[in-house]
Amino acid sequence: MTNIFSRFLKDESGATAIEYGLIAGIISVGIISTLGPLADALNGVFGKITDDLPSN
Repeated sequence: MTNIFSRFLKDESGATAIEYGLIAGIISVGIISTLGPLADALNGVFGKITDDLPSN
């Protein structure tokens, strides 16, 4: 029984998956927080272009 428990404590395969999950989460938060202001800026640029175009 102690052999099974000691093998369980030494197993680190799940830790790697958790680390990759945390990295992916941090990257996702960075992308989302960057795209918010970028979308507002693009809306402003395209809005100005739309206003400058002559209407028929």
